[in-house]
Amino acid sequence: MKLRTRENSIRLRLAQPDVAKLLEYGVVEERVEFPGGSVLAYRLESTSSSVPDAAYTNGTVTVRFPKDAIAAWADPAEVALSAECQIGSGTLQLLVEKDYRCLSPREGEDEQGLFPNPAGR
Repeated sequence: MKLRTRENSIRLRLAQPDVAKLLEYGVVEERVEFPGGSVLAYRLESTSSSVPDAAYTNGTVTVRFPKDAIAAWADPAEVALSAECQIGSGTLQLLVEKDYRCLSPREGEDEQGLFPNPAGR
């Protein structure tokens, strides 16, 4: 699973094994370890709640989507899940996508476990 942030948005991209783990266990998590022992964890959870949300606590970014929405998104025809969370005077954009193989091979890029690109390769 990959994490991308920009301004008030969080974007998670999941490979096929990540999606399988999410469906089986209800959660998928990755960690980035820094010198000195600090850790940034990010996770996607499937919940019984009907409302997507996100939180940042104790060094962990958690994005939650309803279990039914995740099950529907796992269908091969679906590409992304998106939602907005109200924050202060604005919104936090949440986007969960399937991670597809690149259309052109890139040196050093590990595409193992990625979804076949619907546009070709």
